[in-house]
Amino acid sequence: MAPETPPPQVSVVLPVFNEEGNLHRLMEELLPVIRGLGRSFEILFVDDGSRDRSPEILAGIAAAHPEVVLWRLDRNHGLSSALDAGFRSARGEFIVTLDADLQNDPRDIPRLFALLSEHDMVCGWRRERRDPWVKRASSRIANAWRNRRTGESVHDITCPLKVFRASIVPHLPPYNGMHRFYPTLARMAGFRVVEVPVAHRERASGSSKYGIWNRLWKGLSDLRTVRWMQRNRLTYRKERLP
Repeated sequence: MAPETPPPQVSVVLPVFNEEGNLHRLMEELLPVIRGLGRSFEILFVDDGSRDRSPEILAGIAAAHPEVVLWRLDRNHGLSSALDAGFRSARGEFIVTLDADLQNDPRDIPRLFALLSEHDMVCGWRRERRDPWVKRASSRIANAWRNRRTGESVHDITCPLKVFRASIVPHLPPYNGMHRFYPTLARMAGFRVVEVPVAHRERASGSSKYGIWNRLWKGLSDLRTVRWMQRNRLTYRKERLP
């Protein structure tokens, strides 16, 4: 029997939904960066029920790169499900996540990764966003309201580019919409969270999958759930007596 392969140190989780025009370039940019970390790694693509050529392209990428693992959801469930599926399949001690639309720059990853020596989750902040004004405005409103209601001071809580310890994953509830609150949920569980500015680029190909309704109003509705969790979480400490 062949010896069991040790788990990789780093897992890169990439949710995909109809991104056929971006996948090859994404791999060209991402692979040198991840290899440069000097740690063993895996790259997990989670196809969220794509209806374009993404599944075919991903199959070709996986055939050419043994570090790539493919997962496909039974239908389009949304970003929360795709991320959760990737996180709970990841084997690495550290998780990197970014979108497959090339708006995140993979070259920012080493800078975020280096901060894990003092933090548990490092979140990107798209300080100069290259999105249409409607998308920027809805995000500013949603971020400001989330911060006011949760006591946070995060500028860009939904930035897809994050690097964090896998030990955080069990504290991320598997419910739709919770990806909008990962930094808050991690901090509630006692983890150290920091936010740093990162580059942001215009979309190279395809179109955004999220509009005003599913970015703003759904997020504000989910905020009530997170507020309930904050108010009712257990905060006791125990001590074993002699």
